[in-house]
Amino acid sequence: MATPTLIATRGATDHQALIRPVLEALDRIIVGKPRQIALSVACLLARGHLLIEDVPGVGKTTLAHALARALGLSYHRIQFTSDLLPADVIGVSVFHRDSSRFEFHKGPVFSQLVLADEINRATPKAQSALLEAMEERQVTADGTTYSLPAPFFVVATRNPANQIGTFPLPESQLDRFLMQIELGYPAPSDERALLANGERRALVEQQHAVVSLDALLRLQDQVGKVHVAEPLLDYVQAILAYTRESGEFVAGLSPRAGIGLLRAAQAWALVNGHGGVHPEDIQAVLGSIVAHRLQLAHGGSIERGANLGAAILAAVPVP
Repeated sequence: MATPTLIATRGATDHQALIRPVLEALDRIIVGKPRQIALSVACLLARGHLLIEDVPGVGKTTLAHALARALGLSYHRIQFTSDLLPADVIGVSVFHRDSSRFEFHKGPVFSQLVLADEINRATPKAQSALLEAMEERQVTADGTTYSLPAPFFVVATRNPANQIGTFPLPESQLDRFLMQIELGYPAPSDERALLANGERRALVEQQHAVVSLDALLRLQDQVGKVHVAEPLLDYVQAILAYTRESGEFVAGLSPRAGIGLLRAAQAWALVNGHGGVHPEDIQAVLGSIVAHRLQLAHGGSIERGANLGAAILAAVPVP
Protein backbone atom coordinates (compact mmCIF):
# COMPACT_ATOMS: atom_id res chain seq x y z
CA MET A 1 0.00 0.00 0.00
CA ALA A 2 1.44 3.31 -1.03
CA THR A 3 1.78 5.92 1.69
CA PRO A 4 0.69 9.34 0.43
CA THR A 5 2.64 12.41 1.38
CA LEU A 6 0.82 14.71 3.74
CA ILE A 7 1.24 17.76 1.55
CA ALA A 8 1.91 17.69 -2.16
CA THR A 9 5.05 19.63 -3.02
CA ARG A 10 4.12 20.55 -6.57
CA GLY A 11 1.17 22.38 -8.01
CA ALA A 12 0.00 23.69 -4.65
CA THR A 13 -3.63 24.76 -4.88
CA ASP A 14 -5.33 27.63 -3.13
CA HIS A 15 -6.83 25.08 -0.79
CA GLN A 16 -3.43 23.74 0.15
CA ALA A 17 -2.21 27.28 0.74
CA LEU A 18 -4.89 27.50 3.43
CA ILE A 19 -4.31 24.04 4.88
CA ARG A 20 -0.49 24.04 4.95
CA PRO A 21 -0.11 26.70 7.70
CA VAL A 22 -2.52 24.76 9.90
CA LEU A 23 -0.51 21.55 9.55
CA GLU A 24 2.77 23.37 10.11
CA ALA A 25 1.46 25.12 13.24
CA LEU A 26 0.22 21.86 14.73
CA ASP A 27 3.45 20.06 13.82
CA ARG A 28 5.42 22.57 15.89
CA ILE A 29 3.28 21.77 18.92
CA ILE A 30 2.61 18.02 18.52
CA VAL A 31 6.08 16.73 17.77
CA GLY A 32 6.60 13.76 15.47
CA LYS A 33 2.94 12.99 14.69
CA PRO A 34 2.34 14.41 11.17
CA ARG A 35 0.01 11.62 10.10
CA GLN A 36 -2.24 11.93 13.15
CA ILE A 37 -2.29 15.71 12.69
CA ALA A 38 -3.30 15.39 9.04
CA LEU A 39 -6.03 12.87 9.91
CA SER A 40 -7.38 15.25 12.57
CA VAL A 41 -7.54 18.14 10.11
CA ALA A 42 -9.13 15.91 7.46
CA CYS A 43 -11.73 14.77 10.00
CA LEU A 44 -12.67 18.37 10.74
CA LEU A 45 -12.81 19.30 7.06
CA ALA A 46 -15.08 16.29 6.43
CA ARG A 47 -17.45 17.62 9.14
CA GLY A 48 -16.84 14.53 11.24
CA HIS A 49 -15.94 14.02 14.88
CA LEU A 50 -12.71 12.58 16.24
CA LEU A 51 -12.09 9.96 18.92
CA ILE A 52 -8.57 9.68 20.31
CA GLU A 53 -7.88 6.54 22.32
CA ASP A 54 -4.61 6.28 24.18
CA VAL A 55 -2.99 6.20 27.58
CA PRO A 56 -2.85 9.43 29.59
CA GLY A 57 -0.02 11.85 28.95
CA VAL A 58 0.69 11.42 25.23
CA GLY A 59 -0.80 14.74 24.06
CA LYS A 60 -4.48 14.06 23.35
CA THR A 61 -5.76 17.18 25.10
CA THR A 62 -2.91 19.26 23.71
CA LEU A 63 -3.82 18.28 20.15
CA ALA A 64 -7.46 19.29 20.64
CA HIS A 65 -6.56 22.65 22.17
CA ALA A 66 -3.92 23.32 19.51
CA LEU A 67 -6.49 22.61 16.76
CA ALA A 68 -8.84 25.17 18.26
CA ARG A 69 -6.09 27.80 18.54
CA ALA A 70 -4.69 27.29 15.04
CA LEU A 71 -8.16 27.40 13.49
CA GLY A 72 -9.46 30.28 15.61
CA LEU A 73 -12.37 28.26 17.00
CA SER A 74 -14.22 28.78 20.25
CA TYR A 75 -13.11 25.99 22.57
CA HIS A 76 -14.49 24.30 25.66
CA ARG A 77 -13.20 21.29 27.53
CA ILE A 78 -15.71 19.08 29.34
CA GLN A 79 -14.15 16.74 31.87
CA PHE A 80 -16.27 13.59 31.80
CA THR A 81 -16.59 12.02 35.24
CA SER A 82 -18.89 9.44 36.81
CA ASP A 83 -21.10 12.17 38.35
CA LEU A 84 -21.46 14.26 35.16
CA LEU A 85 -25.08 15.00 34.23
CA PRO A 86 -26.52 15.71 30.75
CA ALA A 87 -27.35 19.26 31.90
CA ASP A 88 -23.65 19.80 32.58
CA VAL A 89 -23.09 19.27 28.85
CA ILE A 90 -26.05 20.81 27.04
CA GLY A 91 -27.21 23.40 29.57
CA VAL A 92 -30.06 23.94 32.00
CA SER A 93 -33.28 25.94 32.24
CA VAL A 94 -33.32 28.44 35.13
CA PHE A 95 -36.45 30.12 36.50
CA HIS A 96 -36.27 33.92 36.68
CA ARG A 97 -38.63 35.52 39.15
CA ASP A 98 -38.62 38.91 37.45
CA SER A 99 -39.98 37.53 34.21
CA SER A 100 -41.77 34.57 35.78
CA ARG A 101 -40.42 32.25 33.16
CA PHE A 102 -37.69 29.71 32.57
CA GLU A 103 -34.63 30.76 30.56
CA PHE A 104 -32.28 28.26 28.96
CA HIS A 105 -28.62 28.75 29.87
CA LYS A 106 -26.46 27.16 27.21
CA GLY A 107 -23.88 24.62 28.29
CA PRO A 108 -20.30 24.06 27.10
CA VAL A 109 -21.46 22.04 24.07
CA PHE A 110 -22.27 25.38 22.42
CA SER A 111 -18.69 25.80 21.22
CA GLN A 112 -17.10 25.27 17.83
CA LEU A 113 -14.61 22.73 19.16
CA VAL A 114 -15.69 20.68 22.16
CA LEU A 115 -13.22 18.44 23.93
CA ALA A 116 -15.02 15.57 25.65
CA ASP A 117 -12.10 14.57 27.84
CA GLU A 118 -12.03 10.96 29.08
CA ILE A 119 -15.50 10.37 27.66
CA ASN A 120 -15.61 6.77 28.82
CA ARG A 121 -15.32 7.78 32.48
CA ALA A 122 -18.88 9.15 32.39
CA THR A 123 -22.02 7.05 32.66
CA PRO A 124 -23.95 6.11 29.51
CA LYS A 125 -26.63 8.68 30.43
CA ALA A 126 -24.08 11.49 30.39
CA GLN A 127 -22.45 10.15 27.21
CA SER A 128 -25.83 10.20 25.46
CA ALA A 129 -26.07 13.97 25.94
CA LEU A 130 -23.78 14.32 22.92
CA LEU A 131 -25.74 12.07 20.54
CA GLU A 132 -28.12 14.68 19.10
CA ALA A 133 -25.42 17.35 19.04
CA MET A 134 -22.99 15.17 17.08
CA GLU A 135 -25.55 13.91 14.56
CA GLU A 136 -27.91 16.87 14.07
CA ARG A 137 -25.70 19.81 15.09
CA GLN A 138 -28.43 20.90 17.45
CA VAL A 139 -29.60 20.50 21.04
CA THR A 140 -33.19 20.09 22.24
CA ALA A 141 -34.11 21.22 25.74
CA ASP A 142 -37.61 21.60 27.17
CA GLY A 143 -39.13 21.15 23.73
CA THR A 144 -37.04 23.90 22.11
CA THR A 145 -34.31 23.21 19.57
CA TYR A 146 -31.12 25.27 19.57
CA SER A 147 -28.64 25.22 16.68
CA LEU A 148 -24.97 24.70 17.44
CA PRO A 149 -22.26 26.94 15.95
CA ALA A 150 -20.52 26.16 12.67
CA PRO A 151 -18.19 24.47 12.41
CA PHE A 152 -19.05 22.08 15.21
CA PHE A 153 -16.32 19.56 15.97
CA VAL A 154 -16.22 17.12 18.88
CA VAL A 155 -12.86 15.71 19.88
CA ALA A 156 -13.27 12.99 22.50
CA THR A 157 -10.46 11.29 24.35
CA ARG A 158 -10.88 7.74 25.59
CA ASN A 159 -8.73 5.82 28.03
CA PRO A 160 -8.07 2.14 27.26
CA ALA A 161 -11.00 -0.01 28.38
CA ASN A 162 -8.83 -2.01 30.80
CA GLN A 163 -8.25 1.05 32.97
CA ILE A 164 -10.17 1.37 36.24
CA GLY A 165 -13.34 3.46 36.28
CA THR A 166 -14.24 3.34 32.60
CA PHE A 167 -17.59 2.66 30.93
CA PRO A 168 -17.86 1.17 27.43
CA LEU A 169 -19.13 3.46 24.67
CA PRO A 170 -22.25 2.06 22.97
CA GLU A 171 -22.13 1.36 19.24
CA SER A 172 -24.55 4.23 18.56
CA GLN A 173 -22.07 6.63 20.15
CA LEU A 174 -19.01 5.15 18.47
CA ASP A 175 -20.62 5.31 15.02
CA ARG A 176 -21.01 9.06 15.37
CA PHE A 177 -17.25 9.48 15.41
CA LEU A 178 -15.94 9.62 11.87
CA MET A 179 -12.40 8.64 12.89
CA GLN A 180 -10.48 7.12 15.76
CA ILE A 181 -6.75 7.66 16.04
CA GLU A 182 -3.97 6.91 18.51
CA LEU A 183 -1.01 9.16 19.20
CA GLY A 184 1.27 6.59 20.81
CA TYR A 185 4.57 7.18 22.51
CA PRO A 186 6.97 9.51 20.70
CA ALA A 187 10.04 8.31 18.85
CA PRO A 188 13.26 8.61 20.91
CA SER A 189 14.46 11.71 19.01
CA ASP A 190 11.08 13.41 19.40
CA GLU A 191 10.90 12.52 23.08
CA ARG A 192 14.38 13.98 23.55
CA ALA A 193 13.11 17.26 22.07
CA LEU A 194 10.15 17.18 24.46
CA LEU A 195 12.40 16.55 27.44
CA ALA A 196 14.75 19.34 26.42
CA ASN A 197 12.05 21.92 25.70
CA GLY A 198 9.49 21.04 28.35
CA GLU A 199 5.70 21.42 28.30
CA ARG A 200 3.96 22.39 25.06
CA ARG A 201 1.23 24.33 26.88
CA ALA A 202 2.97 27.66 26.37
CA LEU A 203 3.22 27.03 22.63
CA VAL A 204 -0.51 26.32 22.51
CA GLU A 205 -1.34 29.55 24.31
CA GLN A 206 0.91 31.52 21.98
CA GLN A 207 -0.58 29.99 18.84
CA HIS A 208 -2.73 32.37 16.81
CA ALA A 209 -5.31 31.53 14.17
CA VAL A 210 -3.70 30.85 10.79
CA VAL A 211 -6.93 30.55 8.80
CA SER A 212 -10.11 32.61 8.88
CA LEU A 213 -13.48 31.18 9.79
CA ASP A 214 -14.86 31.94 6.32
CA ALA A 215 -11.92 30.15 4.69
CA LEU A 216 -12.39 27.13 6.96
CA LEU A 217 -16.08 26.87 6.09
CA ARG A 218 -15.20 27.13 2.39
CA LEU A 219 -12.74 24.27 2.79
CA GLN A 220 -15.44 22.15 4.40
CA ASP A 221 -17.75 22.92 1.47
CA GLN A 222 -15.00 22.01 -0.98
CA VAL A 223 -14.58 18.49 0.44
CA GLY A 224 -17.86 17.33 -1.05
CA LYS A 225 -16.82 18.67 -4.46
CA VAL A 226 -13.66 16.55 -4.72
CA HIS A 227 -14.29 14.24 -7.67
CA VAL A 228 -14.90 10.53 -7.04
CA ALA A 229 -14.75 8.32 -10.15
CA GLU A 230 -17.05 5.32 -10.55
CA PRO A 231 -14.24 2.76 -10.01
CA LEU A 232 -13.52 4.40 -6.66
CA LEU A 233 -17.16 3.96 -5.66
CA ASP A 234 -16.79 0.30 -6.66
CA TYR A 235 -13.73 0.09 -4.39
CA VAL A 236 -15.60 1.54 -1.40
CA GLN A 237 -18.53 -0.82 -1.99
CA ALA A 238 -16.19 -3.79 -2.22
CA ILE A 239 -14.65 -2.84 1.14
CA LEU A 240 -18.09 -2.50 2.72
CA ALA A 241 -19.19 -5.84 1.27
CA TYR A 242 -16.08 -7.60 2.58
CA THR A 243 -16.69 -6.41 6.15
CA ARG A 244 -20.28 -7.66 5.97
CA GLU A 245 -19.88 -10.93 4.09
CA SER A 246 -16.44 -12.32 4.98
CA GLY A 247 -17.50 -13.61 8.39
CA GLU A 248 -14.42 -12.00 9.93
CA PHE A 249 -16.35 -9.42 11.93
CA VAL A 250 -19.21 -9.38 14.42
CA ALA A 251 -20.98 -6.80 12.23
CA GLY A 252 -19.91 -5.09 9.04
CA LEU A 253 -19.60 -1.40 8.32
CA SER A 254 -22.88 0.51 8.24
CA PRO A 255 -24.02 2.71 5.34
CA ARG A 256 -23.16 5.72 7.52
CA ALA A 257 -19.64 4.36 7.87
CA GLY A 258 -19.41 3.94 4.10
CA ILE A 259 -20.47 7.54 3.52
CA GLY A 260 -17.96 8.61 6.16
CA LEU A 261 -15.17 6.61 4.51
CA LEU A 262 -15.82 8.32 1.19
CA ARG A 263 -16.02 11.80 2.71
CA ALA A 264 -12.85 11.20 4.75
CA ALA A 265 -11.06 10.12 1.56
CA GLN A 266 -12.25 13.30 -0.17
CA ALA A 267 -10.92 15.37 2.72
CA TRP A 268 -7.58 13.52 2.64
CA ALA A 269 -7.36 14.14 -1.11
CA LEU A 270 -8.00 17.84 -0.52
CA VAL A 271 -5.25 17.98 2.12
CA ASN A 272 -2.85 16.30 -0.32
CA GLY A 273 -3.78 18.44 -3.31
CA HIS A 274 -5.20 15.62 -5.42
CA GLY A 275 -7.56 16.59 -8.21
CA GLY A 276 -9.84 13.70 -7.24
CA VAL A 277 -9.95 10.78 -4.86
CA HIS A 278 -7.20 8.20 -5.48
CA PRO A 279 -7.17 4.64 -4.13
CA GLU A 280 -4.35 5.76 -1.85
CA ASP A 281 -6.67 8.31 -0.24
CA ILE A 282 -9.16 5.58 0.70
CA GLN A 283 -6.32 3.37 1.95
CA ALA A 284 -4.86 6.19 4.03
CA VAL A 285 -8.03 6.84 6.04
CA LEU A 286 -9.52 3.34 6.26
CA GLY A 287 -7.70 2.34 9.45
CA SER A 288 -9.11 5.34 11.33
CA ILE A 289 -12.62 4.64 10.02
CA VAL A 290 -12.74 0.98 11.11
CA ALA A 291 -10.73 1.17 14.36
CA HIS A 292 -13.78 1.81 16.54
CA ARG A 293 -16.43 0.18 14.37
CA LEU A 294 -15.28 -3.37 13.67
CA GLN A 295 -14.74 -6.22 16.08
CA LEU A 296 -13.29 -9.55 15.05
CA ALA A 297 -15.65 -12.52 15.19
CA HIS A 298 -14.88 -16.03 16.45
CA GLY A 299 -13.54 -14.75 19.74
CA GLY A 300 -10.54 -13.10 18.13
CA SER A 301 -8.80 -10.16 19.71
CA ILE A 302 -9.65 -6.65 18.60
CA GLU A 303 -6.87 -5.40 16.36
CA ARG A 304 -5.74 -1.81 16.26
CA GLY A 305 -7.05 0.34 13.46
CA ALA A 306 -3.95 0.40 11.26
CA ASN A 307 -3.55 -3.39 11.37
CA LEU A 308 -7.26 -3.98 10.82
CA GLY A 309 -7.33 -1.58 7.88
CA ALA A 310 -4.27 -3.23 6.34
CA ALA A 311 -5.90 -6.67 6.64
CA ILE A 312 -9.04 -5.45 4.86
CA LEU A 313 -7.03 -3.76 2.10
CA ALA A 314 -5.00 -6.94 1.55
CA ALA A 315 -8.23 -8.87 1.02
CA VAL A 316 -9.96 -6.36 -1.29
CA PRO A 317 -8.24 -5.70 -4.64
CA VAL A 318 -8.11 -2.22 -6.14
CA PRO A 319 -10.42 -2.08 -9.18
